[in-house]
Amino acid sequence: MTPLLEIKNLRKNYTAFSLKDISFTLERGFIMGFIGPNGAGKSTTIKLILNLIKKDGGEIKIFGKDNIKNEREVKNKIGFVLDESYYYEDVTLLEMKNIVAPFYKEWDDEVFHRHLKNFNLPAEKKIKELSKGMKMKYSLAIALSHHADLLIMDEPTSGLDPLVRSELLDILTELIQDENKGVLFSTHITSDLDKVADYVALIRDGEIVLNDSKDDILERHGLVKGPKEILKQLDSDNVIGVRENRYGFEALVRDKNRVLKRFKEGVMTEKPTLDDILIYYTGRNRHAELGI
Repeated sequence: MTPLLEIKNLRKNYTAFSLKDISFTLERGFIMGFIGPNGAGKSTTIKLILNLIKKDGGEIKIFGKDNIKNEREVKNKIGFVLDESYYYEDVTLLEMKNIVAPFYKEWDDEVFHRHLKNFNLPAEKKIKELSKGMKMKYSLAIALSHHADLLIMDEPTSGLDPLVRSELLDILTELIQDENKGVLFSTHITSDLDKVADYVALIRDGEIVLNDSKDDILERHGLVKGPKEILKQLDSDNVIGVRENRYGFEALVRDKNRVLKRFKEGVMTEKPTLDDILIYYTGRNRHAELGI
């Protein structure tokens, strides 16, 4: 089956920042978490996927088709939810829907009104009167009302309270039951992805440094804790980053089994979270900076 999204060697050059040959694939029926610190290139990548900015090289295929040559066709099957509302603030939800709907060949009014009801959104209320959480739900209602197969979300949960975030994750879990659909979920709130993501791509300084299934990433990596005298005995090529304290150290390693085989006692290993993965891969405690 043709992947929903294929990105190969994608490049975009700015004066102070570049995307460097970004490559990843999103298959149908899955949620991919696209993570990285602010400024790493997440939003730039999404803008390139949507052809909002021009690429300097590489290839983007959506539903197996070039995203530029077939732009009108593929965008009809994409829904997107961004971190900020870009709708007219002085119109009602229903009026804004009437502006947006004609752009989509498969717009479904029945589905739209069902989402308004499910999300408790008042159709006659002006967009400027909505809370941030309600604006996000409205964006999601729009995105889900034209039978999109690919949902692209750029920091959708940023600034939302835990209840609204939980509701959003439930919606995504239900959406993905249709195995023809998929979600690209860009965020730095990794706890959301711990709950729903199937795959994770980690971008750092414009480069993909990790791209695998979430479960494989979390099972393969390990948080190692022990006394400082053991620290220098760790294989440097296995260490992602280290934190030292007065009692010893904590390190993230690529392969926890290598550590367990080498040290029969004296160290502890724990399963990391995606937050641990993000912090150690992108933080100042990377092992190269500590000379390990």
